[in-house]
Amino acid sequence: MASVVNAVWLGLQVAFYMLWDVLWPLILGFLLSAVVQAVVSQRAVAGALGRTDLRSFVLACGFGAASSSCSYAAVALARSLFRKGASFTNAIIFEFASTNLVFELGLVLLILLGWQFLAAEFAGGLLMAVILWILFKLTLKQRIVDAAKRQADKGVVGSTMEGHAAMDMSVTEGPFLRRLVSPRAFTAISHYFFMDLYSIYVDLGLGLLIAGALAAWVPASFWRAFFFTSNPAINEFWGPLVGPLLSMLSFVCSIGNVPLAVVLWNGGISFGGVISFIFADLIILPILNIYRKYYGGRMSLYLLGVSYLAMALAGFVIGLVFNLLGIAPTHHPVEALFTAPTWNYTTFLNLAFLILGAALLWRFLRTGGPEMLRAMSRPQAEGMPGMDHEHRRHDHEHHPHEHHHS
Repeated sequence: MASVVNAVWLGLQVAFYMLWDVLWPLILGFLLSAVVQAVVSQRAVAGALGRTDLRSFVLACGFGAASSSCSYAAVALARSLFRKGASFTNAIIFEFASTNLVFELGLVLLILLGWQFLAAEFAGGLLMAVILWILFKLTLKQRIVDAAKRQADKGVVGSTMEGHAAMDMSVTEGPFLRRLVSPRAFTAISHYFFMDLYSIYVDLGLGLLIAGALAAWVPASFWRAFFFTSNPAINEFWGPLVGPLLSMLSFVCSIGNVPLAVVLWNGGISFGGVISFIFADLIILPILNIYRKYYGGRMSLYLLGVSYLAMALAGFVIGLVFNLLGIAPTHHPVEALFTAPTWNYTTFLNLAFLILGAALLWRFLRTGGPEMLRAMSRPQAEGMPGMDHEHRRHDHEHHPHEHHHS
């Protein structure tokens, strides 16, 4: 009995150690994403993504990188953009950029695994987007897109993140800098911040707990055998192929799969395998079921096939290129798994960003934030009446004289 308790305690310790290491990067990443969402409207994004040319592709990547990192919210928002006029290709590119090119993911990878993984994630994310764009051009038939549009327009509920896609709290009146520092923008930033945090806390918590359990309970010999670490050539090829499959089976998406990637890297998966694993949060089984509801069964299977191919190929190419350039990291124990918090820069940054988070929480609570979250959590069809109006009503009630300054 004591050994079981010790094993559980060790798993929880590992989970907490990783959370403590990435706490300030998470808060900073969510804050940057919230700032961008507060000044760029969804309708403007949809209007910019209506074509399938190179400019729209670049904008899809850019807008996606600046949006919410929650996979479920990204999928819901992609359908919303598709229904509002964005092309299907650009909506899906936006969706993949939302979960693979966002600020918070890059910061967490930098802190837990190092700059090579940050560089590979962004280079690989762009490469995967290009591969997807090419595959769509070559294989996606208009009749399948038309069928997907008819299904999307039915507004079938896929998850409780429908409200996230329906809410547009952006401040669009006036010059950019004036909007950015206005009281209304402060309110919108606080609401987007906690809306995004609310969207991913379950996946992040599950990812940390599963990673802690795997790190504490699964022997290193198992991982070494599974990833063929004794044969480097097979290891390099096997990792990108099996990485997305492991991600699919984990049921964890968004940033929550990064702690799992740390454990897999610690166990011997190849560099490219880690990258493809992280990419695959958008083909986990619950997301595939949402695709089926949003776009129909045929499009769901199509997205599974092209996404897996793009993820595996991007992971393999990035691993190969980094090895050829001599900048691929070598395997070594990840310190974050077993290093307890101390009075160092991480602790001070965590405390500073927790204070900042408390200021955002104060604003959030005073401007109707909890009501907004309850509305977001109700699975309703897109285009919910009054979403934007309700947000502005709360803001105006608490700050009746701010309209003249925003």
